[in-house]
Amino acid sequence: MNDSVTDTASTVAGQEIRQFVERYERLEAEKKDIADAQKEVMAEAKGRGYDTKVLRKIVAIRKRDANDLAEEEAVMEMYLAALGM
Repeated sequence: MNDSVTDTASTVAGQEIRQFVERYERLEAEKKDIADAQKEVMAEAKGRGYDTKVLRKIVAIRKRDANDLAEEEAVMEMYLAALGM
């Protein structure tokens, strides 16, 4: 009887592990699809003459908190002024 309980627990654990692994694999596939779509967007922008390096910087800036960004810009201005730039 103990072997039966152990086998059942093992089977349930195995099924649950398989579900986690399969969910993770689906998310990996979705992530790859999204990355491919992002590359296509940038390729299209580049094809229309836009600088993709600048576009990526704009995306990064838009993700940031406005206060953090303002603080960083203020410090940068102070450093540039100290360098006479």
